[in-house]
Order: sequence, then structure tokens, then C-alpha cells
Amino acid sequence: TAGDWGAYGADPGGSRHSDLTQINRTNVARLQVAWSIRTGDASHPDNSQGPAGGCGRCHTGSSKFEATPILADGRLYLSTALNRAMALDPTNGRTIWLFDPHLKLNLDRNEGFVSRGVAFWTDRTRTTGACAHRIFYGTVDARLLALDAASGKPCRDFGESGTVHLDRDVGRVQEGQYGVTSPPAVVGDVVVVGSAIGDNRRVDLEHGTVRGFDARSGRELWSFDPIPRSPADSLYRTWDSTAARVTGAANAWAPLSADTTLGLVFVPTGSASPDFYGGLRPGDNRYANSVVALEARTGRVRWSFQVVHHDLWDFDVGSQPVLLLVPKDGRNVPAVAVTTKMGHIFLLDRATGHPLFPVEERPVPASDVPGEVT
Repeated sequence: TAGDWGAYGADPGGSRHSDLTQINRTNVARLQVAWSIRTGDASHPDNSQGPAGGCGRCHTGSSKFEATPILADGRLYLSTALNRAMALDPTNGRTIWLFDPHLKLNLDRNEGFVSRGVAFWTDRTRTTGACAHRIFYGTVDARLLALDAASGKPCRDFGESGTVHLDRDVGRVQEGQYGVTSPPAVVGDVVVVGSAIGDNRRVDLEHGTVRGFDARSGRELWSFDPIPRSPADSLYRTWDSTAARVTGAANAWAPLSADTTLGLVFVPTGSASPDFYGGLRPGDNRYANSVVALEARTGRVRWSFQVVHHDLWDFDVGSQPVLLLVPKDGRNVPAVAVTTKMGHIFLLDRATGHPLFPVEERPVPASDVPGEVT
């Protein structure tokens, strides 16, 4: 309905735009706070974590509130730093329900505790009953959760009583260093989720696998590893064979976006491990540091575009790709905009990945680090 903000970026394509006009440039200065809430999930002076007194040996990192609440079906839904999910009455801030996944508060996390939000899905085969509308979100301890949007109770028919464990088939996992911090993307009946991985711990970090799950059952439909492990992949040649076998990360920790008409999900990937030394992974290292367009139903790569080759500077694609129309040659071209840590903006054809404007490749200075080949 008008005014809904049904996904992290307002819509699946991350437009961050609302058509509402009641608040505008002439009256925005007169806005006043109508209500506020406190989640209680805060880092305290003794470095312990909320929400309630004492947790034994708590992690010394910080908790950070980075969630964008979504507005769907007349309610606000959000996640807190400690992965509690909440439904609020948007008119007064009253808590309708709260779900606590009971994180271990002594997790050793490089990145601290953070959650950027949740996703909303409606089962088109039924309009009423438990879990006809669902909230999906991931946790920093690598769980994908499905909750009934009306009650906040786990959807028992999804995975293992409402939970899919993501720390399987992704290599050797170090507790607390592999999880999810951004909301999933929902395309049709497929829930697509990336991962957040602690940087610079070893060469063979956890795999940055992106996976698609059935929104009703939680069954895994497909998986995509941004590091091509098989010579059958056309981009395997951009890797050393040993590096392609052992290198980890290249994960998608930032929010994904989707074109529900084309059935594509746009995946922003990060750097391969380790971030600041590439001597053990010579080559361009594609699909790392890229935007990859995957078919949401199958996980098949439609196209990919790499924003920096052989990354040595932790130049992850750290923001959600944005779908927009770009005027060019007298017509509006469906495009995806990719912003980067280098200060570049790439505008790509949404269906093919071809740049809409020329991209100039420039050589960089040779490295004097032993073993490094820039």
C-alpha cells in the first residue's frame, strides 16, 4: 500500500524513495518527536552487552544499531544489535511482539554485534493463518530465522522449527566470526542470504557462499561461491589453482537487491582473504569485489562486473546495488548503480552488466612487497 517501506531500501531495488508528499520542504523543519523506544541492546561501560544484567564473560566489542525498520502490513518491523526482532505499532511505538534468539553474548566477534534489518514475505497461496506473512532475518551466529509476522513466533515448518543453520558446507568455521548482519533479499518465494566474515584471520577463511532457500520450507535451492572452485567456471582462469581451492571470503555482507520482474538478485561481494596481501592469490580474483547478477530461482550467474582487480585494500562492495532508470540515447535504460570505496560510481545495464558509460582501465604502481603481483 502507499507509504509502505517494505524492504531495507524501501523496495527490492533499494530506491530509498517514498511517493508520500504530506511532509515536504516547506514543513519538515516543524517535525517533532512523536515517540521513541530503547532496545536495551547497548554496550555498557564494563563492555558487557544488554539487554539484561550480567552475561558472565561478555565480548569486549561494541554493539551497534544499524537497522532500517521496515513498514509492512501496518506494522514496523526491526532487528536489534543482539538480533532480537520486534514488531511495533507505528503510531505510538508500542511493542506488539518481541522475539529473542538468545545469542551467546561471549562470542568473539571482530565486527561487534550488529544487525541491519529484516525482510517481509507474504505467502501467495494463502492469506490467513500462522506464518502466512513472515519475517526473515539472519543472526551473527549464522542462523536464518523465519517468524510469523503476526505473533513473532517461529514458523515451525521452516527448516528446523523455524531455523536454518548457515554454518554448514562453508569450510572451517570459527565461532563468532561467521554470521549474517544484513537482511535477506526475497524474490518470489526464494529467500537469498549472504554472510559476514571476520577479516584477516587466516588465508583459508570461511567461504563467502550465497544461498537461496525456499521461503515456505527452508529447503536450500541453490548455492553460489564467489570464488570459482571448478575449472568448469569461465572465471576460474582468473585464479591460481591452489588459491582457488583454499582462499576464503569474497562474501556478500552488504544488503542485496533484486529485480523481481527479471528474476535477478544483485550480489555485492567483498575482498578475498586475506584482505591486504594477495601474493598467495595471484590473478584478477573474480567474482570477488564485484556485483554479480544471479538468477533467483537457480543461482546461475547471469553476469558479473568487478570494480577492482586483485584487491589489496579491502575494497569490498560495501553498499546495496541500487536499481534505477538511466536516460541514455533518448530512452530510459534499466540499470544498476554500484558505489565503491574508491569513490567511483558504475552504471551498468541491468540485464547484461555492460557499462552504460565508458570504463577506463588504468595500471597501478608495481608492488615492492615480496611475492605480491599488483
